[in-house]
Amino acid sequence: QVQLVESGGGLVQTGGSLRLSCAASGRTFSSYNMGWFRQAPGKEREFVAAINWTGSRKYYADSVKGRFTISRDNAKNTVYLQMNSMKPEDTAVYYCAAHVPRYGRRWYGSNPEYDYWGQGTQVTVSS
Repeated sequence: QVQLVESGGGLVQTGGSLRLSCAASGRTFSSYNMGWFRQAPGKEREFVAAINWTGSRKYYADSVKGRFTISRDNAKNTVYLQMNSMKPEDTAVYYCAAHVPRYGRRWYGSNPEYDYWGQGTQVTVSS
C-alpha cells in the first residue's frame, strides 16, 4: 500500500511554468512505476507522463512532449512534473499514480493500469 500526496498546483499565465510534486509514503516507492494524469472539466482523465522505477525510461503524451518533464527522487520518495510553456488547455486537476509492475500491464500510453492514486491538485492556466 502507498499513499500519494500531490502539491505545487496553482494559477499561472500562458507561457509560464509550474512544478508539481507527489510525495509517497511507504518503503516500496522505488519499486513502482509512476505516472501523472490530468482531468479537465467535462473530459475524461488522460495520461500525461510516466517514469519507470529506476527513472531510466520516460513517456509523454503528445500534447505535452517537449514542454513537460517527469522525474523522480527515490531517496525522497517523490516524483515531479515540471511544466513549461504552459497553455490554457493544460488547465486540469493533475493526479499522480503508482503502478505495480506485473507482466503484461501497461503503465504508459493508452489505458495504463495504475493501482494507487493521489487526491489531485488543481492547475489553472490563464490566457
